[in-house]
Amino acid sequence: MRDTGNRKEQRAQEKPFFQEELRLLRPKVKFEVYGEEMLEKEVKYSGNSGRVYLPPEWVGKHIKVIRTN
Repeated sequence: MRDTGNRKEQRAQEKPFFQEELRLLRPKVKFEVYGEEMLEKEVKYSGNSGRVYLPPEWVGKHIKVIRTN
C-alpha cells in the first residue's frame, strides 16, 4: 500500500533546504532585459510543479522568467 500523502509532505519539507544549499553554491548573475511590461509574482504549488498566473493578454506572447531568490 502506498502512502502518497505522507511522501508529498516529506518532499515539501526537504525542498527548501536543498534549494537553499544550491543558492549558496551558485553566485548571483546580472541580467539586462528589454521588454514591454514586468510583473513580480510568487510561484505557488501546483501538484508536483509550480505555477504563476499571467494576464490573458500575454497568451501567445514570448516571455522570459528570471528567478530572483
